[in-house]
Amino acid sequence: MNYIQNLSSISLAIIGAGRWGFNHVRTANQLLEAKNITVFDSLPQVELKIKELNSGINFTTDFESVLNNKAINAVVIATPAETHFEIAKKCMKAGKNVLVEKPITLVPEEAEELLNLSLKLNLKLMVGHVLLFHPAVLRMKDGLEKGEIGKLQYIYSNRLNLGAIRSEENALWSFAPHDISVIQYLVGDNPTDIQANGGAFVQEGIEDSTMTFLSYPNNIKAHIFVSWLHPFKEQRMVVIGDKGMYVFEDSLKEEKLKFYPKGFKEVDGVIEKFEADYQVIEFENKMPLAEEQKHFYESILNNTTPRTDGKHALEVLEILDKATKKLKE
Repeated sequence: MNYIQNLSSISLAIIGAGRWGFNHVRTANQLLEAKNITVFDSLPQVELKIKELNSGINFTTDFESVLNNKAINAVVIATPAETHFEIAKKCMKAGKNVLVEKPITLVPEEAEELLNLSLKLNLKLMVGHVLLFHPAVLRMKDGLEKGEIGKLQYIYSNRLNLGAIRSEENALWSFAPHDISVIQYLVGDNPTDIQANGGAFVQEGIEDSTMTFLSYPNNIKAHIFVSWLHPFKEQRMVVIGDKGMYVFEDSLKEEKLKFYPKGFKEVDGVIEKFEADYQVIEFENKMPLAEEQKHFYESILNNTTPRTDGKHALEVLEILDKATKKLKE
């Protein structure tokens, strides 16, 4: 176990140990002592899986016991999205800092209520936009701030795969929060206009493919294409500036982040193309989920604002909500 000594004062509860929740359990087991981890799940049979990972981890099917445990000062919520609001509210009212998986809630008004509650109670509220802890995304942000690709012009993102089909949410809500969160982070502003279109082919009323267009101040544009009706997996984001372009493809095994010195420039009143071979940008091979959890713990210990705080979560949710309304039109 890679136990980090300065995290010994963190006592964590993970609410929900399904597919993604168990990833949180496994990650916490690498960062914290087992005695400082409690897992709640409504299914008693989950305990066997938890104990196989580490017999020292506490397990309970009693949610109230988590709320009443004064020692627990941090909670990760990895339950279905429709339960996030009530669980997060109860946890904060019980004095616990909260990391809630995306989307933070299903409606902006609830997210705003959680944000206000966290400010009132002086607790950390963070959302699991895990890509903002990916070293490649942090490297692009750093390069943008240093002018590596010049003036930011356009961002587009493809997040495509075959399935798995969801019945409780469409492709926009399932896939696009990742891309919206990254675009918001890279642009550092809110969109002035949002348009969206899509199609429901497998299940009536649940869009399998959607295209969302975002317009930002300073003539910055973005589009997001998400689909689970696609013959192969593709996770590609292209960030275009007037001096060059980044291409981030997380689905590749290597060369995930590249810089292309390509674009257009004016020479003697004539617009000409310039281009050269791409350069691979190296970055540290860190696990984003572990970086996210560490960031959460450190924000509690150091009383700092999380990168993906409640304000950021609300901005992403408002974009999703407006895009959904355009989709349904």
